[in-house]
Amino acid sequence: MNYKYLLAGAFMFLIAQIITWFQLNSQFIWKWSKDNEWAMALIGLPLSFAYIYATKYTVEGFGGYFWPVRFVGFGIGIVVYTICVSHFYNESIGIKTLISLLLCLILICIQIFWKN
Repeated sequence: MNYKYLLAGAFMFLIAQIITWFQLNSQFIWKWSKDNEWAMALIGLPLSFAYIYATKYTVEGFGGYFWPVRFVGFGIGIVVYTICVSHFYNESIGIKTLISLLLCLILICIQIFWKN
């Protein structure tokens, strides 16, 4: 496992998931985003490159394995979604969401620390 690549990929997934959240959900926060769907959709082009490189680096970090990458990307996305929804929409984190977040954390830790 190459932690340098793993951290680079996870960081890129984090940035990409944050941008994705705003791309999809800012229409409910700001009028400009709601009125400019095409501009928001165009964000998808550079965002695709962020996901491509995040996947590339994370696969390299996991020594060529693909499944761990999917779980790490998913887990980071769930955490980002929870934080953004909680902050921007004032939705509290209930017990069901808290347990789901803990499961995401466990999922990521299993993929990173469990040796094959």
